[in-house]
Amino acid sequence: MDKKTIAQRIVSCGLIPIVRFDCFDDVVPIVTALLAGGVTTVEFPITSLSALTAIETIADTFGDTMVVGAGTVLDCDTAKSCFSAGAQFIVSPVVNESVIRLCSSNNKVSCPGALTPTEVVSAWDIGADFVKIFPCSSVGGASYIRTLKTPLPHINMIPVGGVSIGNAADFINAGSCALGAAGGLIDKAEIAASNYDGITGRAAAFIAAISNARNNHRE
Repeated sequence: MDKKTIAQRIVSCGLIPIVRFDCFDDVVPIVTALLAGGVTTVEFPITSLSALTAIETIADTFGDTMVVGAGTVLDCDTAKSCFSAGAQFIVSPVVNESVIRLCSSNNKVSCPGALTPTEVVSAWDIGADFVKIFPCSSVGGASYIRTLKTPLPHINMIPVGGVSIGNAADFINAGSCALGAAGGLIDKAEIAASNYDGITGRAAAFIAAISNARNNHRE
């Protein structure tokens, strides 16, 4: 899958679940539950135990059905390890020029993290495909995205932090091209009880909220 297709798939889905897990055996059931809810992208933070193995397993198990990414990537060596495992996009909490350029040269999508207008523009000018606005909830949530998009309408922004089913439409209406979500989607208590239906239900609700907001925006 080339870089352009990966980016299109991320936008088309509109949601990137950030999956942290305590038990590796839960990885495939979690992703299966997300897919059943209509989610076709997933991110594994590299700080999670066995994250590289999880990326490789999901890439092998689901193929092109699921676009797999790595999160919390801070340097090029880590990014290369993620590529080798099968990661198709790289997410970071910071702007690292070398990582952005490495992604581009390897036909992978980059999504560095930024917060201020200067950081956002710097990431975009270097060649980022998306800019992760993080931590978005700390600076106003959807209203901050709307403020950023007014002078920077050309930049693809993905908010992370405080994104929920209840405010998903607000973030889309504010100009977000996709959303990153963690706690509002994955319930560890349900996973511990091997109850994955809740994940499927919340995933479907997220996708519906995003789709409805997009459709209403077009009218």
